[in-house]
Amino acid sequence: MKLETRITKRPADERGHADHGWLQARFTFSFADYFDPAHIGFRTLRVMNNDTIHPGGGFGTHPHAEMEIFTYIIEGKLEHKDSMGNGAIIEPGNLQYMSAGGGITHSEFNPSDSEKTHLYQVWLRPNIAGGEPRYAEKQLAEIAEDNALTLLYSGDGRDGSTKIRQHAEIHFGRADSESTLQVSGSDQLPHAWIQVIKGELSVMGETLETADGLAVEYAPQGFSIEASEDSELLLFRLN
Repeated sequence: MKLETRITKRPADERGHADHGWLQARFTFSFADYFDPAHIGFRTLRVMNNDTIHPGGGFGTHPHAEMEIFTYIIEGKLEHKDSMGNGAIIEPGNLQYMSAGGGITHSEFNPSDSEKTHLYQVWLRPNIAGGEPRYAEKQLAEIAEDNALTLLYSGDGRDGSTKIRQHAEIHFGRADSESTLQVSGSDQLPHAWIQVIKGELSVMGETLETADGLAVEYAPQGFSIEASEDSELLLFRLN
C-alpha cells in the first residue's frame, strides 16, 4: 500500500518555553518541565532545543547516556568540557557532536562576560546501545557549500561525513534568495525534519520562517526547498 506524504508545521511561537533568568529556552518537543503529548519527538528525533544563554551562564557537569547529541552555535560562544578529556570553545557556524554511548558527563557555559550565546541542541536516539562515548567538531566555513545541502553526519560516514550511531543523515543547507534546494529521494530514509535557522522557505506549499520546523512523513520520492530570502537550515533525514 502506498503511503501518502504528510507535512506538519511546528511554528516557532507555538514551541514550549522556559525562562531561568540566565537561560531562555524554546522546546520543539517535550523536554524537562514542558510536556505536550502531541509533541514528544519525531521518528528518532527526540530533542530540538533553541537556547539563549546569558553571559556567564551555563549547565554544570551533568550526565548523558544512550543519546546522539548535536550542538549548533548561531551566535556567541560555548565552552565545553567532558569526562573524555575534551575541552573546546565552539564558535558561531560550528557544530559539535557527542555520542553519549554507555555514559558521559559534560558541562556547557557561555564564557563571555558581555555577549549572549544562541544555539540549537538536538538529540537523536541511537540504534546501538552502549559503547564508548565519541566526540567531534565541524567547521561549516570549511565545508558548507552555497545553494546546496552539505552532508554533515550519517549512519555510514560517507562523503566525508561523521559516522553516527543511527540510520539517519544531518545536512546543513544554505540558499540564496529565489534559489531551490533539492532533497533527493530515499527508500531507506523516507522521512525528514526541516529546522529553519534563518530566512524564509517554502516546502510543499508551506511557508517556514526563522525557527519554524516542518515534519515531512513518507516522501521517498524527495522534495524541493525553495528560498524566498537568504536562508540557512538543518535537514534531518530519518527512517
